[in-house]
Amino acid sequence: MTITALTADVLVVGFGKGGKTAAHVLADAGKRVVLIERSENMYGGTCPNIGCVPTKMLVHYSGAKRLADDAQEYFARSTAGVRALTAAFRAGNFEALDGKDTATVLTGTASFVDPHTVAVGEGDDRITVTAPTILVNTGSEPVLPAIPGLAASPHLVTSTELTKTSNLPERLVVLGGGYQGLEFAAIYRHFGTHVTVLEAADRLLPREDEDIAEAVAEILRGDGVTIVTGAKVTEVRDNGATSTVVYEKDGEPQSVEASAVLPATGRRAVTAGLRLDAAGVRTTPGGAIEVDEYLRTSQPDIYALGDVNGGEQFTYISLDDARIVLDQLLGRGKRTTTDRRAVPHTLFVTPPLATVGLTETQARAQGRNIKVAREKVADIIAMPRAYTVEETRGVMKFIVDADTDLILGAALLSIDAQEVINTVALAMRHNITATELRDAIYTHPSTTEAFNEVFDKVVSA
Repeated sequence: MTITALTADVLVVGFGKGGKTAAHVLADAGKRVVLIERSENMYGGTCPNIGCVPTKMLVHYSGAKRLADDAQEYFARSTAGVRALTAAFRAGNFEALDGKDTATVLTGTASFVDPHTVAVGEGDDRITVTAPTILVNTGSEPVLPAIPGLAASPHLVTSTELTKTSNLPERLVVLGGGYQGLEFAAIYRHFGTHVTVLEAADRLLPREDEDIAEAVAEILRGDGVTIVTGAKVTEVRDNGATSTVVYEKDGEPQSVEASAVLPATGRRAVTAGLRLDAAGVRTTPGGAIEVDEYLRTSQPDIYALGDVNGGEQFTYISLDDARIVLDQLLGRGKRTTTDRRAVPHTLFVTPPLATVGLTETQARAQGRNIKVAREKVADIIAMPRAYTVEETRGVMKFIVDADTDLILGAALLSIDAQEVINTVALAMRHNITATELRDAIYTHPSTTEAFNEVFDKVVSA
């Protein structure tokens, strides 16, 4: 018997972090849950398939490459390892949810019929799912800039393709010097590719303090990445085996050859084809689903989680979105997006840059009375771990309220920064002072013990 209609307590559209987390908890609570994912290659969402997991695995592999390794062979082995892991994660994500007695996973393209009904598939394969509560977690996709010749270029590559290909490009040109662009630039340079980053702004990472951004640029240049700022890309010309990326710098036309061109100029919410208008769900001018602080859409029984709601595009934000929605559905309904404080971020170059809170520039613009503690990693005597792992590049910087001794922000460009920043963020959330962090006892040798020294290195006030 062919099933053409299903009913559920909760319908989840999209297998991202927020959606799958909510689906698991709701199913375990006895709710009948149906989750729809448009592609069998995306069970588990962006992170384990084409985002965090494969890119950070490539960071690891590229950093482990030896001079004696053949670049092409080593790269092919590395990406094969990535594909094997992501396939295992994908299967595990599917089985973990679909294997529950109260959960069903459907694969196909979803579109709203009305505020409580979604259709999956077409023709004889069409199934309708009706539920009183619907969660939309369809994520985001790369934005392709309107550069003449780019869309038609045979050398255009996406971040997804770069995590799955077995062929190491000889020359990679990255359009954009943000988080994604710099991560891929660092990864592919360490694999042996000649990498050029073209950034339209006057410097990399404009949201960070200039000294931190320059420290990142210095490390990348030291690794052999060519960085061109103030570069306005005007055209991509196909030359057969390569493409020519034409740009203007200081009003003068210049160009660089590429065997692969990666646009890393932002992402947008995936809402096309969902027929949100049929459900009465409003979107923002940028195309994201409009939500309130409880992640409710213009239809109170439809919620939007993760990148699709226009918030920060990080897996852990999608996870927190799930907590907010679950509190609405199973809890007290009190948790909101306004509860978030001191949310850390990490740029996985080598060494990583991890940040949280205010930059020095932001703090001064707000008129704060601040102290700034700053020290180069190579000069931190209390942090021998940097020498034991032979990675002494980088800097640690903390912004401290001069009146209360509370930490306002931090930028850690160092080994283990992606871990250490979580301690700083926790301290900020619980009003632990800089002095308390400075005088605490840490394991040795560790990166965290740098706190014992850096908080005494006040360079400005």
